[in-house]
Amino acid sequence: MTEKQLNHLAIILDGNRRWAKARGLPSLFGHKEGVEAVKRTIDACIKYKIKYLTVYAFSTENWQRSEEEVGYLMGLALENIGGGIDYFNERGVKLKIFGRLDNLEPKLAKAFEKAVAATATNEVLNFNVCFNYGGRSEITQAIRQIIKTGIKADEVTEELVSNYLYSAGQPEPDMIVRTSGEVRLSNFLPWQSVYSEFYFPSYHWPDFDESKVKEVIEEFSQRQRRFGK
Repeated sequence: MTEKQLNHLAIILDGNRRWAKARGLPSLFGHKEGVEAVKRTIDACIKYKIKYLTVYAFSTENWQRSEEEVGYLMGLALENIGGGIDYFNERGVKLKIFGRLDNLEPKLAKAFEKAVAATATNEVLNFNVCFNYGGRSEITQAIRQIIKTGIKADEVTEELVSNYLYSAGQPEPDMIVRTSGEVRLSNFLPWQSVYSEFYFPSYHWPDFDESKVKEVIEEFSQRQRRFGK
């Protein structure tokens, strides 16, 4: 490990379909391999004592994909997130879902809620899954909740807004990675990322493994974070 500790790693999981296409495989197979990359990343974060891992798994815009692809992604989520309680508990992983559950299929929403509750006391790694997530939607929902509480306009502070986000109580990401070389956030953590470092490697998400986590750690160690100073 380097002296500068990477505490919170956030990743936009991009390139599953392109990874599969490059190998002449069905695009859905790329998503399956993407899940395996997430598992490798979880283990690497635990090994290198990264305490927070946030992944962008399914955005509010992803509903526009084909019915077949969306259905497959929901199945993967049900199996690996909702059905991952033993996997998470064995590793001491605390699961949290960033995103709206109210318009998911009830079976999936309940499975998510059960997994979150069952892992709530784990302390080795905080694993945040952005699912049915959009950054603007998150901020909008926070504002609505603040208004409902009756808080006056001149009492609204940045700290208050932060406390109404999905990430309340957690540190902001130190490093945000987007695979496949795309250089944009795509509605991912716009509030939380204002002072994050960014890294845009060209390889696709299914290629991510422990060596790539080490690469990110090394990249982070070379950054000079000034926070406007």
